[in-house]
Amino acid sequence: MAVHRVAVLALHRVVPFDLGIPTLVFAQRPSTPYRMTLCAENPGEVTTATGFTVRVDGGLTVARRADTIIVPGYALQSRPTQEVLSLLARAHDRGKRIVSICTGAFALAAAGVLDGRQATTHWRHADRLAEEYPQVLVNRDVLYVDEGTVLTSAGVAAGIDLCLHIVRTDLGSRIANDLARDIIAAPHRSGGQSQFIQRIVPPERGISLAATRAWALSRLQRPLTVADLARHAGVSERTLARRFVAETGMSALQWLLAARIDLARELLERGDLSIEQIADRCGIGTTANLRTHFRRLVGTSPADYRRTFASA
Repeated sequence: MAVHRVAVLALHRVVPFDLGIPTLVFAQRPSTPYRMTLCAENPGEVTTATGFTVRVDGGLTVARRADTIIVPGYALQSRPTQEVLSLLARAHDRGKRIVSICTGAFALAAAGVLDGRQATTHWRHADRLAEEYPQVLVNRDVLYVDEGTVLTSAGVAAGIDLCLHIVRTDLGSRIANDLARDIIAAPHRSGGQSQFIQRIVPPERGISLAATRAWALSRLQRPLTVADLARHAGVSERTLARRFVAETGMSALQWLLAARIDLARELLERGDLSIEQIADRCGIGTTANLRTHFRRLVGTSPADYRRTFASA
């Protein structure tokens, strides 16, 4: 497995949570090719947005050699230097993958990397990004945007979703899901899900659908309805619908379909079942249904997906 070098670029007043996400996901593991280095413009002590400092050993020379550069969020009162912006622009011109988490999108925009592209950031800062960089097509209500070699995410936990999406794209669903289980994260949230912005559903004491979602994941081969989920959760269908959106950002049926397609990806990567068997195992029914939903959610056919990961 060829080594893939990841540089996590800690800018002045970096957000600690945003910094921790990629350093955790892309840490060296036997099952992945990633070799992650924490970098800064000036190696040494870097001040975070909350006041404490972190020790950074890598410099911009290390970042220039990286295959993927990740810019975590930072306090917007601080602005990247021209040297950092030039680094990002040149890496983009060379076809390197450039990624931002939360307000890291402002650094990418300042470097011209987001010109003419869709991008996102934390919803609190989306209007500012659109105002300061009108050439950027700001999508205010998604978890992350994948534009090929340029990827951006919304705030906080959306960075986890984006990093796992990158792993899934590079290495497949099985490894991404295994890694998600290791770090106790949701296995898959699609980038098109809404950010959690001022939900009208108030927290309901004692109600959580985590157990019901786990129950459903163990029964994907069977037909499952909203009524089945509500019965398991011990709530009404209306309450279940509200809680699903509040907890996952999507409806129960959308979540079920995404879970079925994620299972199909894992089974396709293993290569020992036919497309017909996979459609049945995932509870999707016919191969035609599988092909339709798979292409819509993944962007390719089940057969092409299998060939890609078989060759990998």
